Amino acid sequence: MDIMIKPIVTEKATQLTEQLNRYTFRVSLNANKYQIKSLVEKLYGVKVVNVNTLVVRGKNKSRWTKSGLLRGKTTAWKKAFITVGEGETIDFYSNI
Repeated sequence: MDIMIKPIVTEKATQLTEQLNRYTFRVSLNANKYQIKSLVEKLYGVKVVNVNTLVVRGKNKSRWTKSGLLRGKTTAWKKAFITVGEGETIDFYSNI
């Protein structure tokens, strides 16, 4: 099974990184904490202390078009908060 992992770089996520040494990732919906931990340690070469996950539910969306009202729903996704060891950092921009 392939696990998708993508960093979330927002103002709130950056504040978490600066204050608590915690990084935020968007991960596959079926990934568990152990898989996420091993993947982050392998990709970024850091010691992961803690992994917290939450499922962000899909939102209802609607818009008016020429043909009438279109209704739909965005997909649900999983967010992971990764706490790394003291003094360790993850550089998201090193491989650009």
